[in-house]
Amino acid sequence: MKKKVLAVLLSAAMVLGLAACGSAEQAASAAVDAAEDAGVDTAQVAEVVEDVADAVADATEEVEDFGTGEIKIWVADAVVDFTNAKVADFMAANPQYAGYTVTVEPVGEGDAAGNMITDVQGGADIYAFAQDQIARLVTAGALEEVAPENVDAVKSQNDAGAVGAATVGSTLYAYPLTSDNGYFLYYDKSVVSDPSTLEGILADCEAAGKSFYMEINSGWYQTAFFFATGCDLTYETDDQGNFTKANVTYASDNGLVAFKKMIELNESKAFQNGSAIGEATNCAAIVDGTWDSGAAQDLFGDNYACAKLPTFKGADGKDYQMSGFGGFKLLGVKPQDDELKLMVCDALAAYLSSEEVQLARYNEVGWGPSNLNAQQSDAVKADVALSALAEQLAFTIPQGQYPGDYWALATSLGDSVRSGEYKSSSSDDDLMKALQDFQDTCISYAQ
Repeated sequence: MKKKVLAVLLSAAMVLGLAACGSAEQAASAAVDAAEDAGVDTAQVAEVVEDVADAVADATEEVEDFGTGEIKIWVADAVVDFTNAKVADFMAANPQYAGYTVTVEPVGEGDAAGNMITDVQGGADIYAFAQDQIARLVTAGALEEVAPENVDAVKSQNDAGAVGAATVGSTLYAYPLTSDNGYFLYYDKSVVSDPSTLEGILADCEAAGKSFYMEINSGWYQTAFFFATGCDLTYETDDQGNFTKANVTYASDNGLVAFKKMIELNESKAFQNGSAIGEATNCAAIVDGTWDSGAAQDLFGDNYACAKLPTFKGADGKDYQMSGFGGFKLLGVKPQDDELKLMVCDALAAYLSSEEVQLARYNEVGWGPSNLNAQQSDAVKADVALSALAEQLAFTIPQGQYPGDYWALATSLGDSVRSGEYKSSSSDDDLMKALQDFQDTCISYAQ
């Protein structure tokens, strides 16, 4: 009996192998012959073999229906090897896509958008980018909408900030990868006794002859003051990524309080303008992001500590929690002429941004996940830098889309403080005029 069963199994195996190569008839004939030699009912074997051959032929046809081609992926150099490994896992689990060759190239999130806009046709099919570039990419025709069958999963499985960052108008254009592109406080706990107030941090740094770093001539970091007091600086876009409206309230009493505090910080003898801990000297505290957590640990050693941004006391006597932007890495898919290739790209992008891969990416390179379940893993919750960022993100707004000229304008405002053009002795009228000019110019970018 064992020999008879073995003959049948071998016959089926032959069918699977040969039918996949287009030789189903040969396999069926060989299987019947083998069954006859083993004394098995050849009619029954022939029927089973025919059914298996038909199933294999159908499966082969389905594989071929996805077509063939090449898929190019751009990711940061730090995750090229990781992405290659995950692509291999995906292809092994999805043999129906075997007709595609996937190549992963090192192009960082900061460069990907510019490269795509310059040459959409020659750009990657799937690429990671920073969320502040999404409007430009949509306008340039470099982003396909997220596949309809994936929209609900993306929205329900990722945090609201990441989903908002991946959305233009009312359309979801990208797959969230991370929620880790914000800033918070790194500090030396042997110097800073209480990181909860800006005044206390500066007093401790001044007493120890140490420096406090923050980049106030940056449109990203200086919003920590203005958003803290309730000012607005946001832009609205249509589904094509065109700016349609600017909401700016810097020229206000709240804006004046924020501007005065930024000036006051600049005049502290402990203050240094900057946000890269690797370039900081004599540093006891710095406003920075998770990308510098390793450098911060190296610098502060056993005294390494992290916290949300501090509060500050405004000129009006009120306390304000420092705020700012939250940032995200997104994964985009380029529009394709070949609908079958687009289906494969969407499936691959959905996998590379899934809970499983986000958590694996955190474990390998430390990128903070946007996936809600991944965020609740023990490893992520034990990360002190990500924990501080998560606490800070509760007081920030997701960085939406901003005109390129905004960033240069904000740098100019900060530089005017750094140069001493605006100081604590400046009149309220002079400060308000600077804020009004800034506000009017921001609004003009959407007109």
